[in-house]
Amino acid sequence: MKIMLNPFVLMRKTYEWTLSWGNTKYSSWVLFVISFIESSFFPIPPDVLLIPLTSAQPKKWFQKASICLIGSVLGAFLGYAVGFIFYETIGLAIVNLYHLQNAMQIIEAKYTQNAFLAIFTGAFTPIPYKAMTISAGIFHINIITLFCASLIGRGARFYAVAFGIRIFGDKIKNAIEKYFNALSVAFVILLIVGIAVLKRI
Repeated sequence: MKIMLNPFVLMRKTYEWTLSWGNTKYSSWVLFVISFIESSFFPIPPDVLLIPLTSAQPKKWFQKASICLIGSVLGAFLGYAVGFIFYETIGLAIVNLYHLQNAMQIIEAKYTQNAFLAIFTGAFTPIPYKAMTISAGIFHINIITLFCASLIGRGARFYAVAFGIRIFGDKIKNAIEKYFNALSVAFVILLIVGIAVLKRI
């Protein structure tokens, strides 16, 4: 008998798990590791952990966002290496796992127009960032372009999220608790919109 798992239940469990790290001595390391591996293969964006950790320690919002930024940008080089060196094995498996074939075709076209803007859009929006880093390696995008676009895009995103939690922490946390399922659906919609925006830039 096959057991069907409710995706909202899985997301709720993941959210609750991230909250459990808020008051542990390992929280910053976990945030760094998730930010690093999300740039190449991990499915959960670091925002999921950044939000509860910043909510737990709002005065450290800048530090938490900086950890996310450093981990994510360093992880981008791993994603680049996966696309540049290991695409036929590791890279292709990641693309197939997350059904990113169409996204990769769109990204290839955008790279020929403006690689910096394409990477920035992927870094800032809900577009899977791993698609941008792996494809940058596949299409041999200048690694300095990847670094600069990632630094600006990811920085703008993480600092905005962390500062928002610093200012409106309790209200945002309560809203997440109350409307978690609706927000999960909204995130998927934002992902679709982000890809649509990438098509048009």
